[in-house]
Amino acid sequence: MTTITEDFSDHTSRDVELSVTGLSCASCVGRAERALAAVPGVSHPQVNLATGRASLTITDPQVLPRAAKALGDAGYPAREEQSTLIVSDMTCASCVGRVERALTALPGVSSAEVNLATGRAEVAHYGLDPARLADAVSKAGYSASPADDAAPADPPRDEAGELRRAFLISLALTLPIFIVEMGGHLIPPLHHWIAQTIPTRALWIAEFLLTAIVLAGPGRVFYRHGVPALMRGAPEMNSLVVLGASAAFLYSSVATFAPGLLPEGALHVYYESAAVIVTLILLGRWLEARAKGEAGQAIRRLMDLTPDTASVERDGAVQDLPVDQLRPGDIVLLRPGERVAVDGEVLDGRGTVDESMLTGEPVPAEKAPGDAVVGGTVNGTATLRYRVTATGADTRLAGIVRLVEQAQAGKLPVQALVDRITRVFVPVVIALSLLSFVLWMILAPAPALPNAAVAAISVLIIACPCAMGLAVPVSILVGTGRGAQLGILFRRGDALQRLADSRIVAFDKTGTLTEGRPAVTGIETDGIDRAEALRLAAAVEAGSEHPLARAIIGAAEEEGLAPPAAEETRALPGQGISGRAEGREVLIGNLAALRDAGIAVSDRLVKAAEKAAEQARTPVHLAVDGRHIAAMFIADPLRPESAPAIRALSGAGLRAALISGDVQAAADAVGRDLGIDDAQGGVTPEQKLAQLGKMGEGTVFVGDGINDAPVLAGADTGIAMGSGTDIAIEAAEVVLMRPDPGAVADAIRLSRAVMRNIRQNLFWAFGYNVLLIPVAMGLLVPFGGPQLSPMLGAAAMALSSVFVVTNALRLRRFS
Repeated sequence: MTTITEDFSDHTSRDVELSVTGLSCASCVGRAERALAAVPGVSHPQVNLATGRASLTITDPQVLPRAAKALGDAGYPAREEQSTLIVSDMTCASCVGRVERALTALPGVSSAEVNLATGRAEVAHYGLDPARLADAVSKAGYSASPADDAAPADPPRDEAGELRRAFLISLALTLPIFIVEMGGHLIPPLHHWIAQTIPTRALWIAEFLLTAIVLAGPGRVFYRHGVPALMRGAPEMNSLVVLGASAAFLYSSVATFAPGLLPEGALHVYYESAAVIVTLILLGRWLEARAKGEAGQAIRRLMDLTPDTASVERDGAVQDLPVDQLRPGDIVLLRPGERVAVDGEVLDGRGTVDESMLTGEPVPAEKAPGDAVVGGTVNGTATLRYRVTATGADTRLAGIVRLVEQAQAGKLPVQALVDRITRVFVPVVIALSLLSFVLWMILAPAPALPNAAVAAISVLIIACPCAMGLAVPVSILVGTGRGAQLGILFRRGDALQRLADSRIVAFDKTGTLTEGRPAVTGIETDGIDRAEALRLAAAVEAGSEHPLARAIIGAAEEEGLAPPAAEETRALPGQGISGRAEGREVLIGNLAALRDAGIAVSDRLVKAAEKAAEQARTPVHLAVDGRHIAAMFIADPLRPESAPAIRALSGAGLRAALISGDVQAAADAVGRDLGIDDAQGGVTPEQKLAQLGKMGEGTVFVGDGINDAPVLAGADTGIAMGSGTDIAIEAAEVVLMRPDPGAVADAIRLSRAVMRNIRQNLFWAFGYNVLLIPVAMGLLVPFGGPQLSPMLGAAAMALSSVFVVTNALRLRRFS
């Protein structure tokens, strides 16, 4: 944990503590202290071996990350933690930047990413209390609270409902003002009737009262956030609305109660502008909140998949219990048509389970004793009994929800440009508003004041950066949610952008393009009985999870052989495995394994292996006591989806490649069958990454095994088959929930659709401001063009945000 005693507001030194890992002796303590002492800005470092903490004095909050890096370089990394905050009251991109700066200003925070669409802040820090992080955000003017990372987020409050009520109240109060002021322009008899019936001053006082109620009631939300931001010298979207509506209201109030203060000809009121601005922006906020709520429906649907109760066998009877009371080891009775409550393993019964809501695969999965069932899926027509294996946050569904939330909270590289622009956008808009007021007062004929006020107010209202702030995150929100529904999980949001830019997709062979259920189709021996060779090979392979090992073990079981116990087994990554069985040294693997061990290979067995490889059968060689005595030939059938997957990638303009640890002849045979021109075989895990690097930029690697983890992590984008090992899934950035290589093309198409959607949103958000701010300033008036009124500016501003969110919602139709 990092303990910070105070903040750095007075620019003095502060004492902090870091939790240090890897300490084992007094020498470690000395090296860690020397590493800290060498960091500029660090003084009095002291490391305690017993507590694993380092106390030090720093002069600047930015010194702490450098101190943590120095410890890591010395081999004693500081423990970095991740915290999630729920942040409310953010309305635009400027708010996002302000919250991020408030967090990164804290000593101990190394990075902070805030997402406007989800209202979440992901903070990387060195052990700060999440409450301390939330307090820093609150001091910046935004409500914040720590989120529970161990469970899916709680449903958000009904923001859309609150905004709807505020809009309807504001509309009811604004409508009379609008009819009185603007109705006369449309219906001249109405204007004459009002002028003859109601004195002008009484009419203006009534409008003053109604507008004041609008600003103090439904419009209070803008003042609650906008005024403090102005006072801090950090104006944002609410500040623009406050300045615009208040300017119109104050000008009209002077015209109403102190008309002598205004020059001749400038006696006009703009109450309708102030009231309509608030009403229209509330309308836009309401529509935006509704659309954002629809954007997050994918993750809520996932959370709602599990039932509330389950039929559990307790005390010799079946009883219905709440799902949150289930524990690993419980026996659950699953009736036909019921949803699986939590993850488990089938004990009795055979049937099918619809897993389409998790995998996107429409064909129900066959289930038998020993098979896994996943919480949230739907049982078919059979009755199943299963043992609970995971509950709560440990279930697969909860893990999927967390992955989707993490991806939705991430930032794409393109967001950096938006952040840089919006950081200065609001101050620039205020400056342009003042400039337009001054230019109108100087250049326009008298009375210039009304037109100058209209221009200044219009610039403030129309230049809201809401659309800019929503352009990127709302597309990520919808796109990743749709991906989860299709069985495509983006573990990090930035993988969307990299995957969209991909140019070549390289596949592993076994378990990725093939079924991953290989079988021994032949054995060639030299000086040993066939059954004895298979028995010794199965003994050493018994502890391996490799598909080829399972094939050898399965062949021994089919022939009724009882492999002896093996000892001193050692995996040879990319080559095979060795060990001792019945006192004999056994080595099984490829030819490279034998040659590295100094074992002379049999020419007859090598020729037989080469012939088998040409038939897409993988040869595995066996050596006993230093002698090459057998070659086993294993065939793994291609997945039926593999060939269509390669064609789909080609149709999308991508090049496919095969990088396999299998022999070159087997790789070539698979390449011919699937139409892959670039097939490389005999590649070790270390060489796979080097081979991928030679292919240039925009590389994608698809794999599923432990030996694929290095290349999955090193590729521009790593895609793991969901049926693969945990290590492979952890190393990848995209996970396919169904074992279908065709989903790779779907993932790339989805990422391209998301990036295209983002570009459309950014074009609208930036183009809208570039085009309409000059119009609002009145630059077209000297050329006979229009001057934008504040009311139209408010309508256009609200429309821009609604357009961006609605455009992103189109991604829900991706298929």
